Amino acid sequence: MTVLLVMAKAPVPGAVKTRLCPPASHRQAARIAAAALLDSLDTVRATPGVTPVLALHGQLADGEEATELTAAIAGWQILPQRGTDLGNRLANAHADVADAYPGRPVLQIGMDTPQLTPAHLDEAVHRLTLSDAVLGPAIDGGWWALGLHNPRHAAVLTAVPMSTALTGHHTIAALRERGLRVDSLPLLRDVDEWPDALAVAASTSRDASAWSIDVIANGRPGRAAAVMPGQSGGEDAAHPARHATCSRFARQVAAVQRSLTPGFPG
Repeated sequence: MTVLLVMAKAPVPGAVKTRLCPPASHRQAARIAAAALLDSLDTVRATPGVTPVLALHGQLADGEEATELTAAIAGWQILPQRGTDLGNRLANAHADVADAYPGRPVLQIGMDTPQLTPAHLDEAVHRLTLSDAVLGPAIDGGWWALGLHNPRHAAVLTAVPMSTALTGHHTIAALRERGLRVDSLPLLRDVDEWPDALAVAASTSRDASAWSIDVIANGRPGRAAAVMPGQSGGEDAAHPARHATCSRFARQVAAVQRSLTPGFPG
C-alpha cells in the first residue's frame, strides 16, 4: 500500500503564505493556509488504498483552525519535519517514512494545491506502480507531487535548488541521474501569490463563472467569465463534484477579496 505523505506547515500568522501579503494580512494568509491544508487532508482521506502520513513543521496549536486541523489528522502518523532548508526537510521526511514503512512506495504532496481531488491522487498512485518515480509539474516551474518506489532516492533533493523556475527540471534530472524512470503527472497551479490564490479558488468554487478573469489577473472586480479561470496554463481544474460544494479554500479567498472589492461574489 502506498504511503501518501503530506508536507505541511502549521498555519501560524506571519509564518505561512507570506507572499499573499499584501493584499491579505498575515492572519488572513494563515487562514487561507489552514483552509488549503484542510481541503488537502479531506482529499487524502477520500483517496482509496493509501496510508496517510503528515510531516509537520511547527505546532498546529499555535496556528489558525487548530481544533479542526487536530481533528482532521486523528489516526494519522505525524512526523516532525527535520532540516534547515526545504530540500533537506523533504529528503528527511521521505527517509523517515522509509524507516516507518519499510518497502512501501511514497507519494508526497504539499498544502499548496487545494484543488487536488482523489482522482488526481489515485491516478498518481497508479502511475507510480508503472514507473520508478512520478513528478507533478507546477506552472511556476516547481512541482506539486513526488512519488518514489524507493523513498530514499529523495536524498537527491538536498542538492536541488528549491523555489525556482527550474526546480522541476533539476528534480527530474537528479532522479534520472540515479537511473530512475520518471513519469509526469498533470500540470497544476500551486498557490504562492495572490493571483494564484484567485485562480485556484475559482477552480474550486461552486460558481466559478462569478470569478472574472479581470479579478484573477488584476485583483479587481470585472465581468463574469464564461470559462473556468483555473483551467489556464494546462491545469485540469474542472471537477464538478468539488464545485458543487465550494472548498474551504475558495471561501477564505473570497472573504479576503470581498474585503478588498465590495460587491465581489462569494
